[in-house]
Amino acid sequence: MLKKRLLPALCALAFCLPAAAQEDGKAYYAGKTVRMVVGSGPGGGYDTFSRMIAPYLTKVLGTNVIVENRPGAGGIASMNFLYQAPPDGLALSLANGSGAAFAQITGQSGVRYDLTKFGYLATVGAPPSIWLVEPKSTVRSVQQAVDRKQKWRWAASGATSGLAIGAAFTCEALKMDCQVVAGYTGSNDAALALTRGEMDAMFQAESSATHYVHQGEAIGIATMSRVRSRFFPNDPTIFEALTLDAEAAWYFDFYDKISNLGRILIVPPGMPAGRLAYLQAAIKETLSNPQLIADGEKSERIIEYLDPDSTLKNARSVITDPTPEQKKRVQDIIARMQGEEGK
Repeated sequence: MLKKRLLPALCALAFCLPAAAQEDGKAYYAGKTVRMVVGSGPGGGYDTFSRMIAPYLTKVLGTNVIVENRPGAGGIASMNFLYQAPPDGLALSLANGSGAAFAQITGQSGVRYDLTKFGYLATVGAPPSIWLVEPKSTVRSVQQAVDRKQKWRWAASGATSGLAIGAAFTCEALKMDCQVVAGYTGSNDAALALTRGEMDAMFQAESSATHYVHQGEAIGIATMSRVRSRFFPNDPTIFEALTLDAEAAWYFDFYDKISNLGRILIVPPGMPAGRLAYLQAAIKETLSNPQLIADGEKSERIIEYLDPDSTLKNARSVITDPTPEQKKRVQDIIARMQGEEGK
């Protein structure tokens, strides 16, 4: 009898609390400005995604959302900035989770964050990377690239950016003679160097890569995953393009696993639970907007929402799962790449 009497009250309370939290959230954000920090320069993939999402998030939060570019050290500078920012819900970032994970795993100089301690809002998408070559190249396959006895110049934006890591792992696995030039401000800047013929190759997420290919600025030769890209269905995966030995396969599988962390939306550690939950709900509503999804499809910037708990689980997995021996192998790759860059 007591249970019957309590049940309606408990149900009412359960519905009232989210409504109250929603009203509190709207009141808190009214008249404030939210900064959406990007760890690369204007025009790159993360910048474009952020500027596409910001107007929709503005409407959901009822406040002004601005994009703030903070390039430096392949995204490390912006990650450090966000990690130390006040946990007030007024700063968030669409970050390169893969690059951030590599930087932490390998103990890169300057890393002042712990990827597992950020507040997680969502994964926007985790597209596979495409191996691109400069538009005038006569190379049309991975086998031709391996057989060509030349020093391959790879464009990148920081030693632990996705562009640099993909190049380093590929050169290590396939025993190619390479130089990774990690001085570009972002993927757009790196792609421009590729188009001009200053660089021979680069890695890029499929959604951005297809834009460069359609514009005649690059040529795609392989998808760096075990699954073919939706945008490059005729290009083989790296596992289809070559017969890989066990060591080479490990390198590409490890790279693919960390790449799956993808584009993550994060906030500083320590945000109050209620405000974090409100912002998570706002992000889910934003990324589920049919018009935003359509805008993304039109510009080939695909939105694939993954919830905060799953995103945090992926982050913890890539940070804690690698063995000390595996981390040492990765550290050695990065060290060799940086040594080549300095020559």
